[in-house]
Amino acid sequence: MKKYLLFIIVISFLFIAAACGSNSSSSDEPTQLVISTWGYNEDLERKNIIEPFEEEHNVEIILDTGNNSDRLNRVRLDSSQIDIIYLSDYFAMQAIEEGLFETIDRSNVPNIEDMYEILQAPLGEEYGPAYTVGMFGLAYDTAAAETPVTSWGDLWRDEFSNRLAMPEITTTSGPMVVDFAAKQAGADPFDADLAFEKLQELSPNVLRFYGGSADLVNMFSQGEIIIGPTMDFAFDGIVDAVPTAELIIPDEGAYAYMNTINIVKGTENKELAEKFINWALSEELQTQNAIDGLNSPGNTLVELTEEQAEGLLYDSDVIESLIVLDWELVNNELEAWTDRWNREIVE
Repeated sequence: MKKYLLFIIVISFLFIAAACGSNSSSSDEPTQLVISTWGYNEDLERKNIIEPFEEEHNVEIILDTGNNSDRLNRVRLDSSQIDIIYLSDYFAMQAIEEGLFETIDRSNVPNIEDMYEILQAPLGEEYGPAYTVGMFGLAYDTAAAETPVTSWGDLWRDEFSNRLAMPEITTTSGPMVVDFAAKQAGADPFDADLAFEKLQELSPNVLRFYGGSADLVNMFSQGEIIIGPTMDFAFDGIVDAVPTAELIIPDEGAYAYMNTINIVKGTENKELAEKFINWALSEELQTQNAIDGLNSPGNTLVELTEEQAEGLLYDSDVIESLIVLDWELVNNELEAWTDRWNREIVE
């Protein structure tokens, strides 16, 4: 009887040990983290950003890729289990107004403090930071212009008639056009009445209103235009085709566009997502991304050589001087502006 009881105890012990071993093995399974991003330079993103984080935190990162609008719509429809989403500030503000983002605990993201001030809370302290910044300025062919271009107001010069392209109102830079047009009319920012009056003066001189930066690059490449407002990331393509082209900061200032990282409402991985955001802002990662030409660095501790900084927005004085739009106001007014644009500017 004693031998039988001992046998039962031993078997029970082995069963419990095996079960514990099974649970331990299960706990070693990586956590899945779904990140929504544009999908550009995915090889570099995996090397610099994804694989190091996966290894350190036992995570399997799944990418959801596409443009801002499509990916935001997937979050709206809850058609995929996205944990973290990269969006431009313009689209991120829409998501905030629709209640699609979690608030973040900034004590879990200490690297925010090392970012340029305009990137730390572009859409409010409760939401995610921007990890990089770009510039919307004015590109023109210096060899074709009669005199140097120094102001947004130079777009109205007669010499540029039918040699000029402008962004559509529905692009990220469209609201920036409304802003500088109002100022050229001597009005306050976003004075829509005076802005649209000023744009009506310009409209007959515009060869084409473009919907994407590739369209602008093509028009420069084909010699159709010699001037146009542009995001800095598109300028490489312009200057490759037109070596005498320059991208200038107008006297009135250039505009900032920022790419943000936010946590999607309802995620079960909020703490892990905050760790990822902190990693995305780190000096180490931001330096490597800059060296590889993936992003302009937003972390103020990043130090680059002149060669490494070529083609990047790296001058701290320029970054801190960029004009930042009130995207909440823009989103509230955009429907009315779009209606006026279609009726008064591109009719």
